[in-house]
Amino acid sequence: MNVTFEKIDDVNGIVTVELTAADYADNVKKALKSIAKNRPEPGFRPGHTPIAMIQRKYGEAVKYDEVNKATSEAIYNYIKEQNLKVLGNPVPQADDKFDIKNDDFTFKFKVGLAPEINEPVNKDLKVPYYNIEVTDKMVDEQDNNLRRRFGTQESGETVEANAVVKGIITELNEDGTVKEGGVVVENGIVGPEHFKSEEQKALFVGKKVGDKFTFNPAATCDSNDVELSSMLHIDKADAANHTGDFQFEVTDCIVLKPAELNQEYFDRLFGKDKVTDEEGYKKGVKEMIEAQLSNDSDYRFTIDAREAILKAVGELTLPDAVLKDYLKQANENLNDENIEQEYATARPQLVWQLISNKIAEDLKVEVSAEDVKNLAKIIVANQFAQYGMPNAPEDLLDRYADEILNGQQGDQVRNQAFESKLYEAIKNAVTLEEKSVSVEEFNKLFAPAEA
Repeated sequence: MNVTFEKIDDVNGIVTVELTAADYADNVKKALKSIAKNRPEPGFRPGHTPIAMIQRKYGEAVKYDEVNKATSEAIYNYIKEQNLKVLGNPVPQADDKFDIKNDDFTFKFKVGLAPEINEPVNKDLKVPYYNIEVTDKMVDEQDNNLRRRFGTQESGETVEANAVVKGIITELNEDGTVKEGGVVVENGIVGPEHFKSEEQKALFVGKKVGDKFTFNPAATCDSNDVELSSMLHIDKADAANHTGDFQFEVTDCIVLKPAELNQEYFDRLFGKDKVTDEEGYKKGVKEMIEAQLSNDSDYRFTIDAREAILKAVGELTLPDAVLKDYLKQANENLNDENIEQEYATARPQLVWQLISNKIAEDLKVEVSAEDVKNLAKIIVANQFAQYGMPNAPEDLLDRYADEILNGQQGDQVRNQAFESKLYEAIKNAVTLEEKSVSVEEFNKLFAPAEA
């Protein structure tokens, strides 16, 4: 066997595999003996079929398989030994002279090569990094949101803006009288805070238990049939028939009492005895916001860093023809008619993958099992925090993190861990042009560019 490589240009080459009978003959004999031993043939007991008959019946098919196996193995080993950075799969070149009856064979395969990428990340590369300023207003708003989240619901006499109101909802005629046979909800529940109409919301605020007044359920939700059917306890298909006025008789209102600034609240939010007074609480809330905004800053950095790196690398030449063939082989829905559009979509991501792999190699980016597990625990912790458990026990985080990694989300988390380590390494390797901006200025960075 002889395998050689000829480079056509920077990203294309030809691998030639030359086989002689000695490279596959023994395997052909073994395969034919296995068939004779295990496959029954008419008129013969298994294991007693003459080998000459097996040779006549299956010889060429077995030879074809073994030649194909030997060729594939030769290409794979050669690419690995020579460390050829091949993209896609080797594409066999047509050979009109091929005849399976021959003893010697020569096969040629076109291969696509990854382009050479010079060190794309270094201190000469400048990337903006935006530090978002935390204002007193933001701290006050976060304080209000947190105290509401950890507050308690209690029955009250007067409907407040954020109250949940219980009552009897009765359908009315156009003249304001009770509609005979109309919809009546004995145990109605509404949340005026979430109404679409400010006018309808205002009808509830200030009302007391026992008050009766007229409102329009359809107006509270822009006649959304799902919301209307839920409020009136009717079928969604029937909602359009009940868009008029209703009477609401208040039987109870549940008001939200924000959490008090005491040790119990501090412990629930930050952990046992980590904060003990209002000053420490305000500082902790500010740090909480800073951590959240830091994630936003890091996300923006990934966008700007990628853009800067792509610009520094410039246009890459790829073995486009080979990659298009590879995509068509991998996806039965692709053909000569639609491959151009699909390849145009896939090419930018492939370019970035090649560049990011080069960066990871240069910066020695490695992702350990511990890195992946820690990220999974952060994801779980954030989920628990959304449901009012900001300090979930460690054993609970461990158990749910393992479930994530062993489930469908596992690969996604592993890829996310790699991306995180990659951009962390990039951040340390480039020159950051740090800028302090307000939230409003930061959000404008994501606004569409003006034409």
